Amino acid sequence: MNELRLTDTNAADDSAGSVWGLDGSLFMPVVASAAISIGVILILFSFFHLVWWMSFPLGAVPFTFTLIYVLLFRQGKPPGYDRDLFELWIIGPGFSFSPADGGKYRKPDFTRDTK
Repeated sequence: MNELRLTDTNAADDSAGSVWGLDGSLFMPVVASAAISIGVILILFSFFHLVWWMSFPLGAVPFTFTLIYVLLFRQGKPPGYDRDLFELWIIGPGFSFSPADGGKYRKPDFTRDTK
């Protein structure tokens, strides 16, 4: 009567977490690009003696592009969304059963004499 009853509740946390509003591991590319941007700013400012108002915008390019990429193509999207979208842009749509594409390709006409 006093048996322990076990019930599977699936109470595990499936979340990858978030840091500063970025899901899972999307935080790391942003931090890496920020470090690269700081390094570029320091090199431009101290080694090449570029004025600060020119070195800051040039140095911010890696961080800006990485942040835009993460926010537009990775944040809140399913896995592989960015690769699938780029493949669609480069190669185009794959096979489809669209009625609009029905007239494009016809069966070859072998009954006609080609001589």
